[in-house]
Amino acid sequence: MLIRRQPLDDDDENPDRWLVSYADFITLLFAFFVVMYSISSVNQGKYNELMSSMGTAFTGQGSVGHLKDNGNSNIKSLSKGQANSLIKPLPLTYLYDEKMRRERESMTNMGVDLSNKLSPLINEGKVRVMQNNRGIRIDINDSLLFTPGSAELAAAASIVLNKIVPMIKDSDRLIQVEGHTDNIAIHNSLFYSNWELSAVRASSVVRMLSDTGVAEARLSALGFGATQPISENNTELGRAKNRRVSIMILYESSNQKDAALEIMPKTITK
Repeated sequence: MLIRRQPLDDDDENPDRWLVSYADFITLLFAFFVVMYSISSVNQGKYNELMSSMGTAFTGQGSVGHLKDNGNSNIKSLSKGQANSLIKPLPLTYLYDEKMRRERESMTNMGVDLSNKLSPLINEGKVRVMQNNRGIRIDINDSLLFTPGSAELAAAASIVLNKIVPMIKDSDRLIQVEGHTDNIAIHNSLFYSNWELSAVRASSVVRMLSDTGVAEARLSALGFGATQPISENNTELGRAKNRRVSIMILYESSNQKDAALEIMPKTITK
C-alpha cells in the first residue's frame, strides 16, 4: 500500500523576506554614492565635515555640533534621547542645509558681537555692521581711517581696528578688505584715479591687520573706486557715506581650496 506524501505547507514562510534583501541593497547603494561623493571632492575641510556628519547620522553617536565652530557661537550637542535613538540615515541635502544653517548662525553671532563692540561708532553713523550672502561686512567711514585724499592710516585708525581685530584674529575665515570712494575724480602725483586711491587704502588696512597678528593667508585687498556707492553722490553727506573701507568676513575659510581644472588650448587639425 502506497502512502501519498503530504504536500509541503508553505503557510509558515514569511512572504516579506524579500524586504530584507531589498533593504540591504538600498543601504549598499546609498553607501556607494556617499563614497563616490566624498572622493569626488578635493576640499578636505568639507570632506571631513561630511564624514563627521555621516557618522552621526548612521551611528547616533557624537554630534555635528562637535565640528570646529571658530568659537563664534554656542555649540549645541545632541540630546541624550537622540544619541540613543535607532539608526536613521539622513539625506545629503539635509546635512548640507544643516551645515549652512550652523555657519549662518555662527556668522550672525559674530555680527552681533561686533555690533555691540562698535556700538558708539554705529550710533554716530560712522560704522555699519551688516550680514549678507557672503558673510559679515563692516563699513568704516574713511574719516575714521584716513585724512582726505590720503591712503596713509591716521593715528585714530588703530582705535577702530583694535576693536575689530580681537574678534576676528583667531578665526580661520577669509577676510577681504574693500576700498570705496565717491564719484569726485582724483588725479595727482600719488593717485592717477579713484581706482588707485581705493586699492591703496584697502592695502593699508590689510597691512595693519597683518601687523596686529591676523594671518596673511586670510587677507586680501580690493579697490572698487566709485563703482559701488551705498548712498547718493549729489550731496556731501551721501558722498561721505560712499567714502569707506569695508572689511568682509567671508563664509569661506583659509583651509578650503577650490578645485581647479586647467583649460588647455584646442588643437586645430587641418
